[in-house]
Amino acid sequence: MKIRFILNPASGHLRRRPQLAGQIRGFCAARGLDATLAPTERAGHAPELAATAVREGCDVVVAVGGDGTMNEVASALVGTRAALGLVPCGSGNGLARHLGMPLRPAAALETLLSGKVRLIDSGVVNGLPFFNAMGLGFEAEIAAGFAKLKSRGLAGYFRVGWPLFFSHREETCRVTHDAGTSEFDHVFTLAVLNSDQYGNDAVLAPGAKVDDGRFDLVTLRKVGFARAAALLWRMRFGGISRAPELMWCRSSRFVIERQAPAPFHTDGEPRPPAARLEITLRPKSLRILVPTARPT
Repeated sequence: MKIRFILNPASGHLRRRPQLAGQIRGFCAARGLDATLAPTERAGHAPELAATAVREGCDVVVAVGGDGTMNEVASALVGTRAALGLVPCGSGNGLARHLGMPLRPAAALETLLSGKVRLIDSGVVNGLPFFNAMGLGFEAEIAAGFAKLKSRGLAGYFRVGWPLFFSHREETCRVTHDAGTSEFDHVFTLAVLNSDQYGNDAVLAPGAKVDDGRFDLVTLRKVGFARAAALLWRMRFGGISRAPELMWCRSSRFVIERQAPAPFHTDGEPRPPAARLEITLRPKSLRILVPTARPT
């Protein structure tokens, strides 16, 4: 098995864990693996490195970083025989958590050898790939602010989100889906999820699966601070599906039309404003290494 590790030195916890590159090299040497490590040098470099790894015959290409790094590496592996491996080092790690990936680097590295390959769906919005979630409204504004932070983590989300919670305005979205067209008024935030969560085990779409050929679209209208805290608690500990402020829709495709161009995000990475978002699903288009059993 030929492995290429693509490491983003600027990713979340990696800036606080500079020894990880050495840990990866030591792991590979101890097990006699045919493996190399390629650090990213700039934004958008990971897809180039991943595409090179595929051309050079790598069986597994490992994203060492957060959701943004995962997105960039996976985008070059869609439809290829190479499998994506994950060593999660980001602030949210949404796809990794959904798939039961270990969050400790040592355990994640062992999964590369003991895990199994699973085929999962992926999405495309206006030509941009996503694998865990995309969204607009409040969450897109958070993604834009979060991307500018030097110090991230869960606290960073609250630092960015607190002022936006009071200033962000609702909008109306017209959504075309498999069953027809729906008008969503008072949209504070809207997410289209491939998995069940954003990250940090904040589950927004209970029961969603990454290989069922459908997305879960969830919208939330604006609520007061106390109710928002209750919703966050439900996202973390269960019961979010019964919240009356949320609306669900499942479909293999969506067209979202907004009143004016505004930002959106893919896997937490901010994207340029758009008024029309065309979202399509690529069924079982990505091979990914997952644990043979979910960790306890």
